[in-house]
Amino acid sequence: MNFEHPQNYTLLCDFYELTMSNGYFENGMADQITYFDVFYRTIPDEGGFAITAGLEQVVDYINHLHFTEKDLEFLREKQMFSDRFLNYLKDFRFTGDIYAIPEGTPVFPGEPIMTVRAPAIQAQLIETFVLLTLNHQSLIATKANRIVRAADGRPVAEFGSRRAQGADGAILGARAAYIGGCSSTACTQSDRDYHIPASGTMAHSWVQMFPDEYTAFKTYCELYPNNATLLVDTYNVLKSGVPNAIRAFKEVLVPKGIRNFGIRLDSGDIAYLTKTARCMLDNAGLPECKIIISNSLDENIIRDILQQGAKIDAFGVGERLITSASTPVFGGVYKLAAVEDENGTIIPKIKISENVGKITNPHFKKVYRCYDRTGHMALADVICLHDETIDDSKNYEIFDPDYIWKRKELYDFEAKELQVPIFKDGKQVYELPSIEEIRNYCKDQIDHLWDEVKRFENPHRYYVDLSQKLWNIKQELLARK
Repeated sequence: MNFEHPQNYTLLCDFYELTMSNGYFENGMADQITYFDVFYRTIPDEGGFAITAGLEQVVDYINHLHFTEKDLEFLREKQMFSDRFLNYLKDFRFTGDIYAIPEGTPVFPGEPIMTVRAPAIQAQLIETFVLLTLNHQSLIATKANRIVRAADGRPVAEFGSRRAQGADGAILGARAAYIGGCSSTACTQSDRDYHIPASGTMAHSWVQMFPDEYTAFKTYCELYPNNATLLVDTYNVLKSGVPNAIRAFKEVLVPKGIRNFGIRLDSGDIAYLTKTARCMLDNAGLPECKIIISNSLDENIIRDILQQGAKIDAFGVGERLITSASTPVFGGVYKLAAVEDENGTIIPKIKISENVGKITNPHFKKVYRCYDRTGHMALADVICLHDETIDDSKNYEIFDPDYIWKRKELYDFEAKELQVPIFKDGKQVYELPSIEEIRNYCKDQIDHLWDEVKRFENPHRYYVDLSQKLWNIKQELLARK
């Protein structure tokens, strides 16, 4: 990221994080080391996996975390916090450790996407920002990837800024969509700040501003000869839009040897109109002319119209991508997993609920992904204790924790640890990759998932097991309650 925050985000936290922190301080618990996990419970759109994103913004937030005099005066006026606590906040900074799964990695429910090891107050105060950042961008990256996979190799441009939920929703949503596989964005600021290619065509207002459709098209081709995509549905697609586009292309661009142009459709029966328009363009000697469509698209609509034989070269997807309209909440949570006593012994903690899905996995943990050595396809993940290793020289039996009668044996596999250190003693130790590196890494990681896991409907349930040691600790804690 190459710009500074327009505002200080330290107070972008839930108020109870401050009241709890004041309580920790007054009870001598400020410096007690705690372990918090970030994980999610349900895959958006009932899909087979999610994609983690937003780590770069968390890193930037942690590096700039501090309380200003204005922040402290605001808190003092609340008359709820002790002077000793407010004095403590004057020199506040993050001094803990953070481990995380890199952006662009496919992740599954229950896996610690991020683990925070830090003094209680520090770990508590960052909860809201960490969650809102990872939740939002992971949601959009996951949705974008579904749409990109439905497009089956055709470029997908993110067109959603005007329907996004706020400025950050547009700017960072475009970033997440690019990680998920979109080829470009309509958001110019996302290009400036995150180097995501900005693209666009024209609005209906451009066509309406001219005396007639042809003049609008001809003028645009003259202004932007190397990037001319004409919106052909302002009036009548087949009677005037496509014929006027053909005329403008042949009179302005073809004589110059330019063949890189296209038309865009934003309404109507897309399957019928694109098939007919393709015939008209080909018959006019313009087989290179691309057909781009937009108009409230998502992965299901894209898949349906392609199955109907629609002739489409690229897509522009807006509101249903940038808001993840079908599943607008990612549902990541931030839960205490352990604390350390004065001797440095890790004491596991568990949250129990009558809703079985809300029972947490205790202790300081890490995650392994197991790949077959032949095709390097992902077979299963194992969540284990922080000091455990997976011996991939031996066969390993995997269980489904929710259905313990379901099991599979892994053999001839390679185990890779997913989390990497991000901060150590408050100092950043992780070199942030470029957006292109993240995007390429995401594509590569998804290529290592079986097609059965990538199905849109009823995907294969990917195995995420607990190690035997972790399973035993969890059962012991459950038995005590």
